[in-house]
Amino acid sequence: MSFDWVDVAWLILWIALLVAFITVVVLGLTYLERKFLARIQQRLGPMRTGPWGLLQPIADAIKLLLKEDVLPAMTDKAIYWIAPLVVFVPAFIIWVSIPFTRDIAVRNLELGIFYILAVSGVSIVGLVMAGLASSNKYALLGGLRAAAQLISYEVPLIVVVIAIVMMSQSLNLKTIVIDQDPIWYVLLQPLGLLIFLLAGLAEVGRAPFDIPFAESEVIGGPFVEYSGIHWSIFFLAEYANTLAVAVLATVLFLGGWHGPLFGADAAWAVNLLQALWFALKTLGVILAIFWIRATVPRFRIDQLMGFAWKILLPLSFLNVLLTGIYLFYDWPRWSMGLMSLGVMLVVIYQLMWRRQRSLKRSHALRLARGKALR
Repeated sequence: MSFDWVDVAWLILWIALLVAFITVVVLGLTYLERKFLARIQQRLGPMRTGPWGLLQPIADAIKLLLKEDVLPAMTDKAIYWIAPLVVFVPAFIIWVSIPFTRDIAVRNLELGIFYILAVSGVSIVGLVMAGLASSNKYALLGGLRAAAQLISYEVPLIVVVIAIVMMSQSLNLKTIVIDQDPIWYVLLQPLGLLIFLLAGLAEVGRAPFDIPFAESEVIGGPFVEYSGIHWSIFFLAEYANTLAVAVLATVLFLGGWHGPLFGADAAWAVNLLQALWFALKTLGVILAIFWIRATVPRFRIDQLMGFAWKILLPLSFLNVLLTGIYLFYDWPRWSMGLMSLGVMLVVIYQLMWRRQRSLKRSHALRLARGKALR
């Protein structure tokens, strides 16, 4: 019995340290995003608070903690208070099963990827609860948009993960990473990585998929009636989920902790180098996510839903079909990568061709209207 209590105590300690670590990382991500976007847009970003603006995330956190928490009179108070927690908790408990190195993980679950997909879907309920309890039509509209978007993009994301599970023959995240030595899955399934990133960004609600929170349309989405600490919980969960998408992309496609160890022999040195490679790969994915936000305009709601059901979902099923053919006939690994890359390039070309044709058609219509007015 004493051993069980000690085990539970260590688990609680690990979770507390993990939550503290993720909170600090999220504060750092807010600063990194503002600086990175400023560099792309030829601005300076935060510079006033502390040297090079390094204390800006701390100042923002203090401001949100001290800000007045306004409660609208007509809200359903119980659901209104619970909704931020329903969004916040899944964003952190999914980290329990993520392996940072071969030896560092809170818990190595045999059904790790299944656990993450199941838990991450709970946040949809929190967004709907927030919109429903706010007694605001715009908030309700934002909550319903969020539910439709998250459910739509959850399907292609899960189908892509199924292809990874087929290749590794395991639901254990550590086993999936070990199977990528020496060939990472991104070389075998570049199409899968592209679908995973796009669907993951849509689930998190990052630009250009931030339709539920489009201030120009629904004045802040399901969070319009939230302020102070409760709004900051939603904000913290968004960045934690963004970090989770980057980490999962690293684990599933980029080889996780794999990288040169430079002749390290001691266990602590190996773990340190593995953690360093893991962090560098995750940082690269996060910067790509920030880059997308800075360069791609927001979708309309019809474009958003059409992109999920007409493009990403068929491509994800095609990716599973190609993976099944590759495994059944035991073809060489380069064939899988060539098929996936070929499909991805064809799809990108088709989308660009349709875009150019649409622009030319719009330009021709404007010219015709101008001539008619003359």
